[in-house]
Amino acid sequence: MSNDVLAAGEQTLRQLELAVNRSLDGLLHGDHRGLVPGAGTEAGEGRLYQPGDDVRRIDWNLTARTTVPHVRDTIAERELETWVVVDGSASIDFGTADCEKRDLALAAVAAFGFLSTRGGSRLGAVLFDASGAAVLPPRTGRDAVFALLRTLQVRDRAGGGEASLADALRRLRHVARRRGLVVVVTDLLDGSPWQRELRALSNRHDVVVCEVRDPRESTLPAVGLLTLVDPETGRRREVQTSSPKLRARFEEAARRQREQIVHDVRAAGASHLELATDRAWLKDVVRFVSVRRRRR
Repeated sequence: MSNDVLAAGEQTLRQLELAVNRSLDGLLHGDHRGLVPGAGTEAGEGRLYQPGDDVRRIDWNLTARTTVPHVRDTIAERELETWVVVDGSASIDFGTADCEKRDLALAAVAAFGFLSTRGGSRLGAVLFDASGAAVLPPRTGRDAVFALLRTLQVRDRAGGGEASLADALRRLRHVARRRGLVVVVTDLLDGSPWQRELRALSNRHDVVVCEVRDPRESTLPAVGLLTLVDPETGRRREVQTSSPKLRARFEEAARRQREQIVHDVRAAGASHLELATDRAWLKDVVRFVSVRRRRR
């Protein structure tokens, strides 16, 4: 790779960092716990049990002394651990608007990476494609974010073969032992049983599914005879897009698919953030983070 290409890539990463920090600095100012506060493991003060409290936090000694049920709160951890799961399947290399979904995935990783490491949290990653999943151990500081982004920039485009989001999530479940934040960056065009693995992750971690999409995945243009190719399996199909009935059926099927994806993500206990190649991704991230922090 030439020095000019490397310099251009480095400049892009610096611009990403600047954009993220400028847009979200006000939301995070003075918060040492990063994007998502952790429950912590250090015992804190005891208080009366209230309906809805986790029964596993009942302090039996205090309850026995007072004869009234008490729970023991925990002190939030100052250092959190954030993991990103990044899709590198062939379907990511697609885009018909302002950028490709691959570029959008890079921007999402940059946003959550810079946000999470500001308070000293560690950042790790699981990168998966048709060849399998690779684990990058957690590291602290902005250098860890830049190292991950450089890896994603020079990552080879996926060849044939289907990737498995379920395998990547299962791999992460085995290596992410500390409670923290998990950000899954994918287009969710995946045939593996990822719903079960996502639910298992959500039982221990705070999970955000960042879905990257392109408008052409929901609508067909009326351009006559069109050859469609599945980038992962290589299957081809010719369709006559000038047919209004066919376009309407396609849009209806896409709508049902969207509804099912949203339902599956929420049913797994994860938060859902949608980024599209024809929208300002940073505004969507700002809105998402702002709403989450108000709720917390």
